Amino acid sequence: QVQLVESGGGLVQPGGSLRLSCAASGSIFSLNVMGWYRQAPGKERELVATMPNAGPTNYGDSVKGRFTISRDNTKNTVYLQMNGLKPEDTAVYYCNLRNIGSGINYWGKGTLVTVSS
Repeated sequence: QVQLVESGGGLVQPGGSLRLSCAASGSIFSLNVMGWYRQAPGKERELVATMPNAGPTNYGDSVKGRFTISRDNTKNTVYLQMNGLKPEDTAVYYCNLRNIGSGINYWGKGTLVTVSS
């Protein structure tokens, strides 16, 4: 069992920035992928960014050049730096962890990001 706890969501004006954090605990495999997904009302969940424990990052097309994912493996924590926020970025952002070898996805409860003028 893996537990994920997100923080950093909130209300921000267009063009502003936020930094999300996700701390993982429990049965975390050495080989894993952590990342962020988001879901806006009436829309499907979409990829924001993912990053394996040691490997290249992957970004959704809508956030490339604006968002940056990073992780600290000593703390089992993943971050998402969001710059140049737009109203269409408004969504619940979910942290995800997948243990390589099991294929099981673990999800946080989500943190709400609202971009509004």
